[in-house]
Amino acid sequence: MKSFSRLVALLVVSFVALEVFFAARIGMMAAIDPQSTTFQRSEVWRLLTERGEVAWRQEWVDGDRISHHLKRAVIASEDAGFAEHSGVDWDALEKAWEKNQRAEARADKVNLLQEQRRASRPNQHASTKRVEPKVIGGSTITQQLAKNLFLTGERSLARKGQEFLITFMLEALLSKDRILTIYLNNVEWGEGVFGAEAAAMHYFRIPASSLGTAQAARLAVMLPAPKRFEKRPGSGYLLSRAAVIQARMGAVDLP
Repeated sequence: MKSFSRLVALLVVSFVALEVFFAARIGMMAAIDPQSTTFQRSEVWRLLTERGEVAWRQEWVDGDRISHHLKRAVIASEDAGFAEHSGVDWDALEKAWEKNQRAEARADKVNLLQEQRRASRPNQHASTKRVEPKVIGGSTITQQLAKNLFLTGERSLARKGQEFLITFMLEALLSKDRILTIYLNNVEWGEGVFGAEAAAMHYFRIPASSLGTAQAARLAVMLPAPKRFEKRPGSGYLLSRAAVIQARMGAVDLP
């Protein structure tokens, strides 16, 4: 029992020390711009191991050098309630969970039908790819920043719980404007393209401060899947979705 108690105490102390470390790092971000994120470092390693080189574009710019159009577009596209919520949009999470449940049920039904067809035709060897459900997230901008800054892409309850804790720390220790500025300077916009300044130069050959409404909307729409949209920046879906975001931007309140 003593050994077990020591183990529990050690785990508790380790957990508290980790949270204090995260809080200290976040507190420093109120005045010091973060130089990199966990996600960016993992991307550097991936590019080095896969390609043997790192083509990297990133330049930090202060919030007043990022177009208000881009700020409004990203909020309209990623987190409409950013200025009001305390870090987590519980309604959005609930809706995302319900949609994901329905998507999983549809995928299971299709996969079951495919298995039944294969079983009824044992002499045919046509391979059918298993259908995976299209999972959507309900994460806020602050949650996305928490994940990118400190966490891996692992999907588990423990990692999600840690994401919530870091999210609440960010909201408690930083202003909304500072959270948005850090997010826009570090979010991925393509293979090795990070931050608003790099994205504006990469796609439009202009600084982030000069982005217009249509350009800002197109960049905002790319955020859920930047590597995919980078290959087809003028796709019909991207342009139509950007038009929807552009129409919503006028109603967005900046923090």
